[in-house]
Amino acid sequence: MIDNISWLAIYPEIVLLVMACVIALVDLGVSSARRTGTYVLTMLTLTVVAVLQGIYASGGNTFYGWGNMVVSDAMGNWLKCFATVAMMVTLVYGRPYAADRGMLRGGELFTLSMFALLGIFIMISGNNFLVIYLGLELLTLSSYALVALRRDHTTSTEAAMKYFVLGAMASGFLLYGLSMLYGATGSLDIGQVFKAVNSGQIRHQVLVFGLVFVVAGLAFKLGVVPFHMWIPDVYQGAPTAVTLVIGGAPKLAAFAISIRLLVDGLLPLAIDWQQMLAVLAIGSLLVGNLAAIMQTNLKRMLAYSTISQMGFVLLGLMSGVIQGNVDATAVENAYSSAMFYVVTYVLTTLAAFGVILLLAREGFESEEVADLSGLNQRSPLYAAVMSICLFSFAGLPPLVGFYAKLSVLQALVASGQTLHLVLAVFAVMMSLIGAFYYLRVVKVMYFDAPLTATRVSAPLDVRVVLTVNGALVLVLGLLPGGLMALCADAVVRALAT
Repeated sequence: MIDNISWLAIYPEIVLLVMACVIALVDLGVSSARRTGTYVLTMLTLTVVAVLQGIYASGGNTFYGWGNMVVSDAMGNWLKCFATVAMMVTLVYGRPYAADRGMLRGGELFTLSMFALLGIFIMISGNNFLVIYLGLELLTLSSYALVALRRDHTTSTEAAMKYFVLGAMASGFLLYGLSMLYGATGSLDIGQVFKAVNSGQIRHQVLVFGLVFVVAGLAFKLGVVPFHMWIPDVYQGAPTAVTLVIGGAPKLAAFAISIRLLVDGLLPLAIDWQQMLAVLAIGSLLVGNLAAIMQTNLKRMLAYSTISQMGFVLLGLMSGVIQGNVDATAVENAYSSAMFYVVTYVLTTLAAFGVILLLAREGFESEEVADLSGLNQRSPLYAAVMSICLFSFAGLPPLVGFYAKLSVLQALVASGQTLHLVLAVFAVMMSLIGAFYYLRVVKVMYFDAPLTATRVSAPLDVRVVLTVNGALVLVLGLLPGGLMALCADAVVRALAT
């Protein structure tokens, strides 16, 4: 018997699924070269879905449906709301780029993006191993197709092949780890797994063996060292509009399943997985920042930047449990700072790639650092937006990236652990190194001679959204309290159940 609560838990997902199918059919009759009808219908659908998720999140209620396989809570609903907005912004930025490169012969960019978003929703809502894996596969399969969408482009096809092979391997890791945990605990339900692990009746070695594979699968989805190999190649090889689809909203889903699996399900094993996350974070901060220094391709540089930024997210996730003791304040500080970090990272990434997409012209990608030469002379506004994003990535005040890094470091230092203090110092040192390659791009934009005198032009919707996007990176840095309080409240409500 399926009750009303079950349907209530997935209303936004139902709307998204139905409309994705409807739009795929409607698109068959759209003749516009820029798929105007498909685009408008997609944006209206995503607006409705975002509003629905916002209403759910504002209510602050938590309820389970479909035999406890799905959970609707404040944290999940806010993440889904942010993911929907991120996908909307991505499509606004990406549509002119895709049209110039023959990627809008059909409406696949819009429908596949909606199915990818549905996969993100399912991952975030999953309270069952199989549901989470189902969402993961829906997201990744849609992403593979999007990367290969530019069928006549050799680099994109190569990137899609690499992504497919490595993604399949990572999915195998995660599925194998989940199957080990199922074999040990006898349940796929995350709540039941927590109870079984917390009982202390299961052999620790078996649990840790499964945990290693789960963390490896999560590490791939977050794109952290040593599971980062796909990030630079796919970011560079994929069409830039698709790079933003992969590098934006899915990061919110990766954070959500990390919380669902590691915190909700495997918190009694925190001592074990926190040590693994520490190693992954150190490697990501080191490799990400040092490798980024040597890059001349802007997309590849931002890919290595992503790896180092995810290292900070891991630092937040690993500071919630202190020597096996669960302290409410430490948990709130750690996981809310990680959530704040990943949300603001996605916001900044959207604006940075938005500028790259804006500068790309038909037959010209504008993805080398040198392509930004003299951008301030061609367009002071877009040079300012890009500078704000780069300074935010570097963690310079008063931008939101500074507060995000500060909140993670505060959570580490507040734990009082020597290891956490050392990690905080190490993270600051790596951020100083990282500032070099961000500032190098700013120098190119403001002090180098422009390669062309062509003024930068863009459709009105792109200009408006990009300006608001850049302004938010600055405003949320000056006034971070509201978003930080929202993240803390969402995390507390989610973990309370």
